[in-house]
Amino acid sequence: MSLAQCRLQALMVLATILLFSAMLALNEWLFRWLEFAPGINFVYLPAGMRLLCTLLFAEAGAVGLLAVSWAVSFLLFFPGQFERPFVGGIIAAAAPYSVYRLARWRYGLHASLANLTAPRLLVLVFAYSVASPLLHHLYFAWAGQDALLRSFLAMFVGDLAGTLLVIYGIKALLSLVPAPILRTGV
Repeated sequence: MSLAQCRLQALMVLATILLFSAMLALNEWLFRWLEFAPGINFVYLPAGMRLLCTLLFAEAGAVGLLAVSWAVSFLLFFPGQFERPFVGGIIAAAAPYSVYRLARWRYGLHASLANLTAPRLLVLVFAYSVASPLLHHLYFAWAGQDALLRSFLAMFVGDLAGTLLVIYGIKALLSLVPAPILRTGV
């Protein structure tokens, strides 16, 4: 890997960390009152940023998500604990990355996302909104937690709502940008 490629990968990791952190702060500001449990909201905008960063940045996005998820979990959601934030951070990065890899395999998803159609994007949003709560709750069941169905449903609804809001919110913002700017990069 060349120095330029290393720099690009590092920038994508940093962008993921910053975008996720900004979305988490926005979610706390707008939707804190919809919190079901620490890390589980009925609207969770960071879920959308997880999927988006993974689709855009692939492995660099997953690495950035792992780093920021560990930081948030250890410092904000579960201070003083080790296992839950450690495993939770891995799951938070693995779920969107697994959906991304599935899309690469199933749809032949290009790195440019040129062949990511609107129906395929909806499938990925739904798949991610199931995968993340499912992986988290498999861990919760293994750890002996209870009330799994209610928290699974809350996390599914929150991840789905947050992902749809982020993906289509960004799509709406991009539609406001004049087409020549998007094509030329000016």
